[in-house]
Amino acid sequence: MTANSRCSSAEPPGLETQLREIESLLRQCELRAGDSWYVVERRWYEQWKEFVENGDQSSSSFPGQINNAELFEDLESYHLKERLVENEDFMLVPADAWHKLLGWYGMVDGQPPLERKVVDLPSTLKVEVYPVEIFLCLHSNMENVVSSQFSRADDIQSIQRTICETFSVPQASECRLWMKSSDGSCERLRNVHVSVLDACLSSGMTVIMETRNADGTWPSSRPQIMNSVEEQDYQGQPGVCGLANLGNTCFMNSALQCLSNTPPLTEYFLQSSYLEELNFTNPLGMKGEIAEAYADVIKQMWSGRHHSVVPRVFKTKVGHFASQFLGYQQHDSQELLSFLLDGLHEDLNRVKNKEYIELCDANGRPDQQVAEEAWRNHLRRNDSVIVDTFHGLFKSTLVCPECRKVSVTFDPFCYLSVPLPASKERVMEIFFVSLDPYAKPAQHRVVVPKAGKVSDLCAALSEMTGVPPSKMVVADVFNHHFYKIYNIDESLSCILDRDDIFVYELNTPKQREESLQREERVLLALYLRERSYYKDLGSGGSSYGTTLFGHPLLLSVPIGCCSQEALYNLFLQRLARYVRCPDPSEELEEGEEDDEEQQKSQTNGISDGEEQEEVELPHPCCADANSLSESTNSAESHVDANRTEPLLDPDVTKNGSQDQTEPLASSSANASITDTSSSTSVSVTDTSSSTNVSITDTSSCTDDMNTSRNSNASSEPPAEQPQQLSDATEEEKEDGQEACFPGLPANKQPDKRNTRRRRRKTLFTIQAVNSNGTTERKMGEGGSAVSFSSQPYVAIDWDPDMKKRFYNENEAEKYVKHSSMEVPQQQNTVQLQECIELFTTVETLEEENPWYCPVCKKHQLATKKLDLWSLPEVLIIHLKRFSYTKFTREKLESIVDFPLRDLDFSGCLLRKNLSNGEPPSRYDLIAVSNHYGGLRDGHYTSYARNKDNGQWYDFDDSKVTYAREDKIVTNAAYVLFYQRQDKIRKPTLPAPNASPALATQPTGDATSSKCNTSELEAVPAETD
Repeated sequence: MTANSRCSSAEPPGLETQLREIESLLRQCELRAGDSWYVVERRWYEQWKEFVENGDQSSSSFPGQINNAELFEDLESYHLKERLVENEDFMLVPADAWHKLLGWYGMVDGQPPLERKVVDLPSTLKVEVYPVEIFLCLHSNMENVVSSQFSRADDIQSIQRTICETFSVPQASECRLWMKSSDGSCERLRNVHVSVLDACLSSGMTVIMETRNADGTWPSSRPQIMNSVEEQDYQGQPGVCGLANLGNTCFMNSALQCLSNTPPLTEYFLQSSYLEELNFTNPLGMKGEIAEAYADVIKQMWSGRHHSVVPRVFKTKVGHFASQFLGYQQHDSQELLSFLLDGLHEDLNRVKNKEYIELCDANGRPDQQVAEEAWRNHLRRNDSVIVDTFHGLFKSTLVCPECRKVSVTFDPFCYLSVPLPASKERVMEIFFVSLDPYAKPAQHRVVVPKAGKVSDLCAALSEMTGVPPSKMVVADVFNHHFYKIYNIDESLSCILDRDDIFVYELNTPKQREESLQREERVLLALYLRERSYYKDLGSGGSSYGTTLFGHPLLLSVPIGCCSQEALYNLFLQRLARYVRCPDPSEELEEGEEDDEEQQKSQTNGISDGEEQEEVELPHPCCADANSLSESTNSAESHVDANRTEPLLDPDVTKNGSQDQTEPLASSSANASITDTSSSTSVSVTDTSSSTNVSITDTSSCTDDMNTSRNSNASSEPPAEQPQQLSDATEEEKEDGQEACFPGLPANKQPDKRNTRRRRRKTLFTIQAVNSNGTTERKMGEGGSAVSFSSQPYVAIDWDPDMKKRFYNENEAEKYVKHSSMEVPQQQNTVQLQECIELFTTVETLEEENPWYCPVCKKHQLATKKLDLWSLPEVLIIHLKRFSYTKFTREKLESIVDFPLRDLDFSGCLLRKNLSNGEPPSRYDLIAVSNHYGGLRDGHYTSYARNKDNGQWYDFDDSKVTYAREDKIVTNAAYVLFYQRQDKIRKPTLPAPNASPALATQPTGDATSSKCNTSELEAVPAETD
């Protein structure tokens, strides 16, 4: 029945019948969302009702044709008047009643039927009298706007069809819609299957449609290109396109290039098959946004119009749905690949409502039957192009160690993570610090058991140095302090490859010493600090901030030699290679102060320097023991006459190792120290006694230093050697008073009655600190500079001026390389088949992941075996190069020899039946994701075979070069992509001729310059 038809040719029923049928339909019909109701002008309906109730066929009350003229603003546009009220201005009748009335009475010519939809509003159903009026236009011509009305129950696809019909856009064109509100903001209408109501479209809004460009971009967000030539003039091989590095995004680029060169997946997106399978309601998906963002990247890369594209929108979408990929940190390409495949699967899952399926054990049934059941159940919940392309099935067998219960299940997989045969040995690089103070630290490379202990490291180093392991201490140095000092029985797994490990040679007691004396020694940790010093005269105190610098040391010191002066001399001896003692002629006098001022200048027992009465004592490192003894005796001080020379003989042997002028691995710029520990009392012991200078017997301390020097360590005296005792003249020896106080008149000799004192500034002061070298600690008991209640740490604090004059920073940073560093490390080569066989071997479950035995009714550490049952069209093999345990992280650098063609799985595939043609277990390589470098700094690239011309390419971010097949197998291979031979399509284009410039690019060397620690590239501005 047309809209403007008159009365039907059929004779209408009697009036009573008409009334009975219409009233019956009005009583029985209920509002249902999506149903159609019709608007009828109220006066016409009332006249009809009066006619059928009281009149007859020839009555003057005959209503005539249905006429809604009173409801329209005008009879040209036929727009409804505003604010019409139901039952006052119009009546609503269901579709069946309308069609009967229209058949009996017809409708006035030209008037459209006022069909309205029932919409499901929040908490109510209502007939939509006033539909949504929307403005429509194309992105290419936004001046040409037309209006159209849509029901809130209509889907967005109906709007898209209307735009295509109105503006003559081919239906096959790939397009997308944007919703523009009255305030000018735009929002993408992604799901064309939702209703106008759910899309929040309202009257007065504009819907803009854009169609994809030929180069794969969209007119609204065409990315900037990294090449200087105009992209519209470029026409290259589709798929041979780089990806801009946005900042440490090489891992993402590598994974995208591998997936881009997976033929079945790429063709699925290029043919826009994904548009019909986007799943916007899957709670496990990303509302189709990941699939659309990936499709945009693929279509741009395969348009042949770009040298490289900027995947910024894709990166943003990935970070939005997977927060671990937010920002610009380095990540794992396999982890991104796993997320992306899962995200694409859920966004394109053909199963809209997933049903619950209980997994069943085999219980003795044949493997074929159980496997088919498992695959059917998998497809009932998971059905997408990802499942079609990448999913396979493996058999899992668990055996209880107690009751021998065997559990067999078949589980799907998307990729195989195969282990690499792990070596039982480990190569470590350490620095050996000899007891000889003039020997530079030596860098060694030692081979130790991977499951060994610190004692094994010391034993291996002992074979190279000749130093007994009992005289070694191993420490981790970080930021100029000891991060950890290891015990001899600790596991080497606690030490990471990136740690800076120092092994210190210690002096042990001589054999003639008693066992009790051997025990009376302490392992002293020594830090170097530079201070900024100022005095607060108002409070009478002093305060300063400190900054750690240089390399810390470990020393074995007798407890009796821990006084300030003994430690001062001991430290000078230990630092003799790069700390110059001042000449007697150099003025280090700090000034005068009386007793009261001196007492005020001390803070918690700290003195700024060594004090003397009116006369000046020579610097401790510049005076010999005899003269010092005589002079202090004359000054009524008590000195041990047996004090030995504080400095060592600089004549040592050399091993011919090459000096390294670069700083040690642990060295860096001076790090400012922030005290993060609890507040403690600042305490530094006095550098000397008061009037009577009491010097502790240091003979045992200096004996510790006067030991035979390590012949394996290179040593040479510093540029300026301190004066030795032998340099003293006989005249000085005869006149001890003059030698001790040169140039001092007799009438100015020390007088203990004189209260004025002179202070001689030392090179540094000694302070007990915590393990971080920040918080200062209280002094020890009995005048000791340190406390022995725990591991003692001591810092020597330098004034900036003293450090500049007497500390040779360049010399302190030098080290030598042992010959073991020159020996190239052997690289192991393993076959890919070995890794696959290792994947299918029996293993015992870890304690963190036990299996619940249904027979024993408890968790058991069962044995587990995985077997391959069926393989997908595209097989992804992840080589587990990165090993992570509770204490260790390492990368296995073994070369995995994998075939480019004819990878045969027939030997390890349980299902033996073969299909027609090529066996389903034979594969060819199509892509490789590579990782160069170590754990902390690395770079990802990829090799891939173009599906159209069969040529291999090297994709390194935005740079793309030809790759030779013989260079693809390297120790950088990380993720392998194989395609089954029966699914491989022959190239449709001839292979290109590699130009000399491209052919000479490095493509396969695992030690090439690709192992960049910095991956940032200059990326041009972009408008998304």
